[in-house]
Amino acid sequence: MMKCGASRTSGPIVALLCISMLGAVGSAQAADDAVPVADGGQFPPYANVTGSLIERNDLSEKDRRRVVSVTTPAKSFDKPEPFEAMSGGAATSAKIVNRDAFSHFSANLTFAEEERFKLGNALFRKLWVASPSSTSASDGLGPLFNARACQNCHLKDGRGQPPVPGEPAVSMLIRLGKPAVTDDERAALENFLAPAIPDDTYGGQLQTAAVPGLLPEGQVDIRYEEMPVTLGDGTIVSLRKPHYSVRDLAYGPLDEHISLSPRIANPMIGMGLIQAIHPADLAANADPDDADGDGISGRMAWARGSLTDHVVPGRFGWKAQNATVHEQSSEALAGDIGISSPPVPRSYGDCTDAQADCLAQPNGEQKRLGPTEAPDPVIELITFYSENLAVPERRDVADKAVLAGKEAFYGAGCASCHTPKFVTRRDASNEAHAFQLIWPYSDFLLHDMGEGLADGQQVGRANGQEWRTQPLWGIGLTEIVSGHTLFLHDGRARNLEEAILWHGGEAQTARDAYAAMEKSEREALIAFLESL
Repeated sequence: MMKCGASRTSGPIVALLCISMLGAVGSAQAADDAVPVADGGQFPPYANVTGSLIERNDLSEKDRRRVVSVTTPAKSFDKPEPFEAMSGGAATSAKIVNRDAFSHFSANLTFAEEERFKLGNALFRKLWVASPSSTSASDGLGPLFNARACQNCHLKDGRGQPPVPGEPAVSMLIRLGKPAVTDDERAALENFLAPAIPDDTYGGQLQTAAVPGLLPEGQVDIRYEEMPVTLGDGTIVSLRKPHYSVRDLAYGPLDEHISLSPRIANPMIGMGLIQAIHPADLAANADPDDADGDGISGRMAWARGSLTDHVVPGRFGWKAQNATVHEQSSEALAGDIGISSPPVPRSYGDCTDAQADCLAQPNGEQKRLGPTEAPDPVIELITFYSENLAVPERRDVADKAVLAGKEAFYGAGCASCHTPKFVTRRDASNEAHAFQLIWPYSDFLLHDMGEGLADGQQVGRANGQEWRTQPLWGIGLTEIVSGHTLFLHDGRARNLEEAILWHGGEAQTARDAYAAMEKSEREALIAFLESL
């Protein structure tokens, strides 16, 4: 049998790779029809959801049994599980671990797909400029924006961080949202026509930069308050609680009911594989009414797909507000850089009707390229690149301390939300993502994380205390890739231990279990996380 990570062009058997025990990969089945879903507290009653939420209708009965078997949670921790090191299945990168560890392409791409990936990489790094410009294929920046390139937020395709005092926020955004008060606003949220209600003047996020001749919307200030926490063995850990404010507002006051929600840029790895998880597997872990009484009540997030008559599971973004990588990429281009694309044709980015000076600026639309600044070839290549950033191979999976930490992770209940593994759907749009055993350590559901992490902002189905379970794959390489160990949605946690201790709400029991551990057991659990 060939080694995991070999190129798919090496032979047809490579399509099995990390899930060879599941049986041969056959021809892809037809895409699921739109299936009406009844409301059970988690599914919109009017939604046509692409893909069955009841069962995996992409598998034969034989394959279904094998998928159930291979994704059963671990019960023994004396040795690694089969293929556990290959976090992204056949797409896993086995390259040398360095600062570029998150920037490699899926190992099972074809030669032609490698070329598309590299073209997408060039566009991901592209610096956009203000209009008009002699570099006509690069103009259209802003007019208000947060960054000039995708790579500026996702430096080295990794995790963002909050700004240090005196520096502008770049890889951390401030989302602006207010409660729905009008019938139209309530209908927009209830029908998933808008993920949140923006500020009337400043829009959906605070823009901290602007093209020449225009003032940025404002800047963010962060003040930290140290909060000591005593663990079960007497160890004292200091957590820092952030307090946010904005200054230098150039276009008048914010709405008095506005909430500020900081969001650091997420790592880019494994997004195409996440997209290829079947909706039924997401729904199987949802328990909105906590029917099993375990204190965990994950809810499905919902978002409008590219077709406006479809509502599909959200799985990308801190509150799972986007359904696909294509939509996530398009929204980021418009909101963060001010570049329009066919899915999000906003050539003035996040400018509002109240910002007349912004709307008076030239944009980058050109007749020869089409009606948007990033036409289909551009956004499609950026999407392909984003879908195929490989998950690095795990390290030290057989180390005794790592195995002990894995047992502690399961014993504390962390795996109740950080679901270790899935097998992706057979009929994934890209064969490189199809029928792969992957280890993201997330259920991609919304969970109440308690008041300590609350931002008070509704986004789609997520309320002010709910967040999507973050995938943990690659988390141990954060310092190598990103140069820091700042975690959670706003980077408040300075290390993994602080991140765990901030967990509340549905995760309170798991957090308390960690706090009650002996030092050696806590260190083992951290060693396990650092191996991911």
